[in-house]
Amino acid sequence: MDIRQLRYFIAIVEERQISAAAERMHISQPPLSQQLKHMEEELGSQLVERTGKFLEVTEAGKALYKYALQMTQLMEEAKMEVKEVGNGANGRLTIGINTFSAVELPDILHQFHKEYPKVTYKIQQNESSYLCKLVRDRVVELAIIRLPLELDHFSVLHLYTEPFYFITSNKQNEFNGEVSLADIQSYPLLLPSTEGLGVHYLILEAFSRFQLQPNIVGECSDITLLMDLISSDFGASIVPETILKRHTGYQVQSHKITNATLSSSVGVIWQKNHYLSKAAQNFVDLLQGRSNVIRMAKEYDTSE
Repeated sequence: MDIRQLRYFIAIVEERQISAAAERMHISQPPLSQQLKHMEEELGSQLVERTGKFLEVTEAGKALYKYALQMTQLMEEAKMEVKEVGNGANGRLTIGINTFSAVELPDILHQFHKEYPKVTYKIQQNESSYLCKLVRDRVVELAIIRLPLELDHFSVLHLYTEPFYFITSNKQNEFNGEVSLADIQSYPLLLPSTEGLGVHYLILEAFSRFQLQPNIVGECSDITLLMDLISSDFGASIVPETILKRHTGYQVQSHKITNATLSSSVGVIWQKNHYLSKAAQNFVDLLQGRSNVIRMAKEYDTSE
Protein backbone atom coordinates (compact mmCIF):
# COMPACT_ATOMS: atom_id res chain seq x y z
CA MET A 1 0.00 0.00 0.00
CA ASP A 2 1.09 3.55 -0.63
CA ILE A 3 -0.09 6.93 0.62
CA ARG A 4 -2.27 7.41 -2.45
CA GLN A 5 -4.22 4.22 -1.69
CA LEU A 6 -4.66 5.30 1.94
CA ARG A 7 -6.16 8.58 0.77
CA TYR A 8 -8.54 6.67 -1.49
CA PHE A 9 -9.58 4.48 1.43
CA ILE A 10 -10.21 7.49 3.69
CA ALA A 11 -12.50 8.94 1.02
CA ILE A 12 -14.40 5.63 0.70
CA VAL A 13 -14.94 5.39 4.45
CA GLU A 14 -16.04 8.99 4.81
CA GLU A 15 -18.27 9.14 1.71
CA ARG A 16 -19.67 5.58 2.19
CA GLN A 17 -20.15 5.27 -1.58
CA ILE A 18 -17.64 4.44 -4.30
CA SER A 19 -19.25 6.97 -6.64
CA ALA A 20 -19.05 9.81 -4.12
CA ALA A 21 -15.49 8.87 -3.13
CA ALA A 22 -14.43 8.73 -6.79
CA GLU A 23 -15.90 12.18 -7.39
CA ARG A 24 -14.09 13.54 -4.32
CA MET A 25 -10.77 12.09 -5.49
CA HIS A 26 -11.31 13.14 -9.11
CA ILE A 27 -11.05 9.65 -10.58
CA SER A 28 -13.60 7.31 -12.18
CA GLN A 29 -15.34 4.56 -10.19
CA PRO A 30 -13.73 1.44 -11.76
CA PRO A 31 -10.10 2.37 -10.87
CA LEU A 32 -11.17 3.25 -7.32
CA SER A 33 -13.00 -0.06 -6.90
CA GLN A 34 -9.88 -1.80 -8.22
CA GLN A 35 -7.67 0.00 -5.68
CA LEU A 36 -9.97 -1.10 -2.85
CA LYS A 37 -9.80 -4.69 -4.10
CA HIS A 38 -5.99 -4.56 -4.22
CA MET A 39 -5.82 -3.30 -0.62
CA GLU A 40 -8.14 -6.08 0.62
CA GLU A 41 -6.08 -8.70 -1.22
CA GLU A 42 -2.83 -7.33 0.16
CA LEU A 43 -4.13 -7.23 3.73
CA GLY A 44 -6.12 -10.47 3.48
CA SER A 45 -9.13 -8.78 5.09
CA GLN A 46 -12.43 -7.37 3.94
CA LEU A 47 -12.38 -3.64 4.64
CA VAL A 48 -15.94 -2.60 3.73
CA GLU A 49 -19.22 -4.37 3.03
CA ARG A 50 -22.23 -3.17 1.12
CA THR A 51 -25.53 -2.69 2.94
CA GLY A 52 -28.09 -1.22 0.58
CA LYS A 53 -26.88 2.00 -1.03
CA PHE A 54 -24.05 2.55 1.40
CA LEU A 55 -20.83 0.87 2.46
CA GLU A 56 -20.22 -0.16 6.07
CA VAL A 57 -16.69 -0.35 7.46
CA THR A 58 -15.60 -3.68 8.93
CA GLU A 59 -13.53 -3.93 12.11
CA ALA A 60 -10.43 -4.43 9.94
CA GLY A 61 -11.44 -1.37 7.91
CA LYS A 62 -11.82 0.71 11.06
CA ALA A 63 -8.32 -0.24 12.16
CA LEU A 64 -6.90 0.68 8.75
CA TYR A 65 -8.86 3.95 8.70
CA LYS A 66 -7.37 4.99 12.05
CA TYR A 67 -3.82 4.43 10.83
CA ALA A 68 -4.56 5.90 7.40
CA LEU A 69 -5.60 9.16 9.05
CA GLN A 70 -2.43 9.23 11.15
CA MET A 71 -0.16 8.43 8.22
CA THR A 72 -1.67 10.97 5.84
CA GLN A 73 -1.54 13.59 8.58
CA LEU A 74 2.14 12.80 9.17
CA MET A 75 2.76 13.06 5.45
CA GLU A 76 1.15 16.50 5.33
CA GLU A 77 3.14 17.63 8.36
CA ALA A 78 6.35 16.32 6.78
CA LYS A 79 5.64 18.23 3.55
CA MET A 80 4.87 21.39 5.51
CA GLU A 81 8.01 21.09 7.63
CA VAL A 82 10.23 20.45 4.62
CA LYS A 83 8.78 23.53 2.91
CA GLU A 84 9.36 25.59 6.04
CA VAL A 85 12.93 24.33 6.29
CA GLY A 86 13.37 25.15 2.62
CA ASN A 87 12.34 28.75 3.12
CA GLY A 88 14.11 29.10 6.47
CA ALA A 89 10.98 29.35 8.59
CA ASN A 90 11.96 26.11 10.31
CA GLY A 91 15.16 24.10 10.63
CA ARG A 92 18.34 24.41 12.69
CA LEU A 93 20.93 27.17 12.75
CA THR A 94 24.40 25.82 13.57
CA ILE A 95 26.97 28.51 14.24
CA GLY A 96 30.40 28.85 15.81
CA ILE A 97 31.39 31.95 17.77
CA ASN A 98 34.90 33.21 18.39
CA THR A 99 35.74 33.64 22.06
CA PHE A 100 36.30 37.40 21.70
CA SER A 101 33.75 38.24 19.02
CA ALA A 102 30.09 39.05 18.47
CA VAL A 103 29.30 41.24 21.44
CA GLU A 104 25.95 41.99 19.75
CA LEU A 105 25.10 38.33 19.16
CA PRO A 106 22.32 38.15 21.79
CA ASP A 107 20.53 41.09 20.12
CA ILE A 108 21.04 39.55 16.69
CA LEU A 109 19.67 36.19 17.82
CA HIS A 110 16.67 37.90 19.43
CA GLN A 111 15.90 39.61 16.13
CA PHE A 112 16.40 36.39 14.16
CA HIS A 113 14.19 34.44 16.58
CA LYS A 114 11.46 37.04 16.22
CA GLU A 115 11.48 36.59 12.44
CA TYR A 116 11.93 32.78 12.49
CA PRO A 117 10.48 31.49 15.78
CA LYS A 118 10.53 27.81 14.74
CA VAL A 119 14.27 27.67 14.07
CA THR A 120 16.36 25.86 16.71
CA TYR A 121 20.02 26.55 17.50
CA LYS A 122 23.37 24.88 17.99
CA ILE A 123 25.99 27.41 19.11
CA GLN A 124 29.63 26.52 19.79
CA GLN A 125 32.34 28.83 21.08
CA ASN A 126 36.02 28.38 20.29
CA GLU A 127 39.12 30.00 18.79
CA SER A 128 38.84 31.19 15.19
CA SER A 129 41.23 28.64 13.69
CA TYR A 130 39.33 25.76 15.27
CA LEU A 131 36.02 27.22 14.13
CA CYS A 132 37.31 27.10 10.56
CA LYS A 133 37.87 23.37 11.00
CA LEU A 134 34.32 22.94 12.35
CA VAL A 135 32.94 24.68 9.26
CA ARG A 136 35.09 22.52 6.95
CA ASP A 137 33.90 19.38 8.76
CA ARG A 138 30.26 20.55 8.51
CA VAL A 139 29.87 20.49 12.29
CA VAL A 140 28.56 24.04 12.00
CA GLU A 141 27.46 25.88 8.87
CA LEU A 142 28.54 29.36 9.89
CA ALA A 143 31.24 30.79 12.14
CA ILE A 144 31.87 34.31 13.39
CA ILE A 145 35.64 34.60 13.54
CA ARG A 146 38.41 37.12 14.06
CA LEU A 147 40.53 37.87 11.00
CA PRO A 148 43.04 37.55 9.44
CA LEU A 149 43.16 33.83 8.70
CA GLU A 150 43.71 31.66 5.63
CA LEU A 151 40.21 31.59 4.17
CA ASP A 152 40.67 30.32 0.60
CA HIS A 153 37.99 27.66 1.07
CA PHE A 154 35.42 29.97 2.64
CA SER A 155 33.02 32.70 1.68
CA VAL A 156 33.49 35.69 4.00
CA LEU A 157 31.19 38.51 5.04
CA HIS A 158 33.10 41.27 6.83
CA LEU A 159 31.11 42.56 9.81
CA TYR A 160 33.25 45.23 11.45
CA THR A 161 36.79 46.28 12.40
CA GLU A 162 37.52 47.19 15.98
CA PRO A 163 40.45 48.80 17.83
CA PHE A 164 42.44 47.38 20.71
CA TYR A 165 42.81 48.94 24.15
CA PHE A 166 45.58 48.97 26.72
CA ILE A 167 44.05 48.25 30.14
CA THR A 168 45.47 48.67 33.64
CA SER A 169 44.08 48.82 37.15
CA ASN A 170 42.70 52.09 38.46
CA LYS A 171 45.85 52.36 40.58
CA GLN A 172 47.84 53.18 37.46
CA ASN A 173 47.32 56.73 36.22
CA GLU A 174 50.33 57.40 34.02
CA PHE A 175 48.32 57.93 30.84
CA ASN A 176 45.49 60.18 29.76
CA GLY A 177 43.74 59.44 26.50
CA GLU A 178 45.21 57.28 23.75
CA VAL A 179 48.54 55.45 23.91
CA SER A 180 51.00 54.06 21.39
CA LEU A 181 52.63 50.64 21.43
CA ALA A 182 55.95 52.34 22.23
CA ASP A 183 54.35 53.92 25.31
CA ILE A 184 53.34 50.58 26.77
CA GLN A 185 56.04 48.14 25.68
CA SER A 186 57.75 48.12 29.10
CA TYR A 187 54.58 47.30 31.07
CA PRO A 188 54.19 43.69 32.28
CA LEU A 189 51.59 42.38 29.83
CA LEU A 190 49.22 39.45 30.23
CA LEU A 191 47.94 38.57 26.77
CA PRO A 192 44.28 37.52 26.43
CA SER A 193 44.93 34.48 24.26
CA THR A 194 47.16 31.47 23.79
CA GLU A 195 50.41 31.56 21.85
CA GLY A 196 49.90 30.85 18.16
CA LEU A 197 46.24 31.86 18.14
CA GLY A 198 44.62 34.92 16.59
CA VAL A 199 44.66 37.75 19.14
CA HIS A 200 48.02 36.65 20.58
CA TYR A 201 49.52 36.73 17.08
CA LEU A 202 47.96 40.10 16.20
CA ILE A 203 49.43 41.77 19.29
CA LEU A 204 52.94 40.38 18.83
CA GLU A 205 52.87 41.13 15.09
CA ALA A 206 51.93 44.78 15.78
CA PHE A 207 54.89 45.23 18.16
CA SER A 208 57.19 43.51 15.68
CA ARG A 209 56.07 45.81 12.87
CA PHE A 210 57.45 48.75 14.85
CA GLN A 211 60.53 46.81 16.01
CA LEU A 212 59.40 46.96 19.63
CA GLN A 213 60.00 44.36 22.33
CA PRO A 214 56.96 44.02 24.61
CA ASN A 215 57.31 42.82 28.20
CA ILE A 216 55.14 39.70 28.00
CA VAL A 217 54.85 38.11 31.45
CA GLY A 218 52.07 35.64 30.67
CA GLU A 219 48.86 34.80 28.91
CA CYS A 220 45.34 34.13 30.16
CA SER A 221 42.58 32.94 27.86
CA ASP A 222 40.01 33.00 30.69
CA ILE A 223 38.80 36.57 30.22
CA THR A 224 36.97 36.81 33.54
CA LEU A 225 40.15 35.81 35.37
CA LEU A 226 42.18 38.17 33.19
CA MET A 227 39.95 41.11 34.12
CA ASP A 228 40.18 40.14 37.79
CA LEU A 229 43.97 40.08 37.58
CA ILE A 230 44.20 43.43 35.80
CA SER A 231 41.80 45.13 38.21
CA SER A 232 43.87 43.82 41.15
CA ASP A 233 47.00 45.42 39.60
CA PHE A 234 48.64 42.08 38.81
CA GLY A 235 49.67 43.44 35.42
CA ALA A 236 48.35 45.16 32.31
CA SER A 237 46.86 43.79 29.11
CA ILE A 238 45.91 44.57 25.53
CA VAL A 239 42.37 43.56 24.57
CA PRO A 240 39.94 44.05 21.68
CA GLU A 241 37.18 46.58 22.27
CA THR A 242 34.66 43.70 22.39
CA ILE A 243 36.07 42.51 25.72
CA LEU A 244 35.52 45.91 27.33
CA LYS A 245 31.92 45.91 26.09
CA ARG A 246 31.24 42.38 27.31
CA HIS A 247 33.04 42.61 30.65
CA THR A 248 31.94 45.79 32.37
CA GLY A 249 32.10 46.76 36.04
CA TYR A 250 35.81 46.03 36.56
CA GLN A 251 38.09 48.56 38.25
CA VAL A 252 40.26 49.15 35.20
CA GLN A 253 41.41 52.05 33.07
CA SER A 254 41.32 51.64 29.30
CA HIS A 255 43.30 53.58 26.71
CA LYS A 256 42.74 53.19 22.99
CA ILE A 257 45.87 52.25 21.06
CA THR A 258 46.49 54.99 18.51
CA ASN A 259 46.43 55.28 14.76
CA ALA A 260 44.95 51.86 14.04
CA THR A 261 48.40 50.33 14.64
CA LEU A 262 46.55 47.44 16.20
CA SER A 263 43.06 46.53 15.05
CA SER A 264 41.14 43.41 14.13
CA SER A 265 38.34 42.56 11.74
CA VAL A 266 35.45 40.24 12.53
CA GLY A 267 33.56 38.32 9.87
CA VAL A 268 31.23 35.41 9.31
CA ILE A 269 32.38 32.50 7.15
CA TRP A 270 30.83 29.50 5.43
CA GLN A 271 32.12 26.89 2.99
CA LYS A 272 32.46 27.87 -0.65
CA ASN A 273 30.59 25.79 -3.21
CA HIS A 274 28.56 23.93 -0.58
CA TYR A 275 24.85 23.98 0.10
CA LEU A 276 23.88 26.56 2.71
CA SER A 277 20.61 25.88 4.48
CA LYS A 278 17.92 28.51 4.16
CA ALA A 279 18.09 29.17 7.92
CA ALA A 280 21.82 29.88 7.62
CA GLN A 281 21.29 32.03 4.53
CA ASN A 282 18.63 34.05 6.32
CA PHE A 283 21.03 34.59 9.22
CA VAL A 284 23.78 35.78 6.86
CA ASP A 285 21.29 38.17 5.22
CA LEU A 286 20.37 39.55 8.66
CA LEU A 287 24.05 40.07 9.55
CA GLN A 288 24.68 41.75 6.21
CA GLY A 289 21.74 44.09 6.71
CA ARG A 290 22.95 45.10 10.18
CA SER A 291 26.51 45.54 8.88
CA ASN A 292 25.28 47.86 6.13
CA VAL A 293 23.31 49.95 8.63
CA ILE A 294 26.36 50.30 10.91
CA ARG A 295 28.61 51.23 7.98
CA MET A 296 26.18 53.88 6.69
CA ALA A 297 25.87 55.31 10.21
CA LYS A 298 29.65 55.62 10.48
CA GLU A 299 29.87 57.26 7.04
CA TYR A 300 27.19 59.73 8.11
CA ASP A 301 29.06 60.54 11.33
CA THR A 302 32.32 61.24 9.49
CA SER A 303 30.55 63.51 7.01
CA GLU A 304 29.15 65.74 9.77
